[in-house]
Amino acid sequence: MSDNPVYDLKNGPPQPFHLVKPSVWPIIGAMIAGLMAGMMVLFMHDVKFEGITFGVEAPLIGLCGILAIMWVWWRDVIHEAVVEKAHSPIAKIGFRYGMALFISSEVMFFVAFFWAFFASSLFPSAAIGGVWPPKGVEGIHPFELPFLMTMILLLSGCTVTWAHHAILEGKQAEATKALLITVLLGIAFTCFQAFEYYHATFHFKDGIYSSAFYMATGFHGFHVLVGTIFLIVCMFRNMKGHFTPKSHFGFEAAAWYWHFVDVVWLFLFTAVYWWGNS
Repeated sequence: MSDNPVYDLKNGPPQPFHLVKPSVWPIIGAMIAGLMAGMMVLFMHDVKFEGITFGVEAPLIGLCGILAIMWVWWRDVIHEAVVEKAHSPIAKIGFRYGMALFISSEVMFFVAFFWAFFASSLFPSAAIGGVWPPKGVEGIHPFELPFLMTMILLLSGCTVTWAHHAILEGKQAEATKALLITVLLGIAFTCFQAFEYYHATFHFKDGIYSSAFYMATGFHGFHVLVGTIFLIVCMFRNMKGHFTPKSHFGFEAAAWYWHFVDVVWLFLFTAVYWWGNS
């Protein structure tokens, strides 16, 4: 048996699949995500427990925990790819299917938010005056700040595609430059959205309009934040030479995610800002 070149007693039969090592990060990440969701519910409902009020710092603690898990988990995955060379071509096909399924699950999140928005806007109840937007609500003009934010995201989609082509052509410095511009555009979008929220004339608890608006646009804003961090990691990885024309799935996953964020925003701009305020 030991003389058989096809079978290795130590490593088993040779195969192209990547067998993931046991890791504690998935279960810890799930626990922290659940904690953050619970803190969000307590914060949004002004829950008080034995004199303790759950303010905005409660969900922020959960967010910091998620960012920490992202850091250590991605660190291990990068080590597998760069140092251990464990990601075979067959394994990368599985990664692509996994990323596609993940984005599909994210689409379902936004389908739920759009469903709630259209159910409320197409059939406004008597409680809100039978009109949409409800009486007394001054919506945000779509062709002012939201239109600028749309242009920023569309431009970022162009720059991330530029980075992809630069990687395929082996132009490391050019890819880093394109990724830096994309990251700056993502940060600019987040800053403009925070500015928009700060100056909005309605608040989250003011009714169905504000709740639907903040849940849909806020969840998208969270995705922009995550995507920006994703691209920052890719930028530093590219600077270290981790991406080659034949092996750069880490960047591809980030680019797919970013384009998904772009497309969702186009639906949000058209439905929530433009049609929803007309």
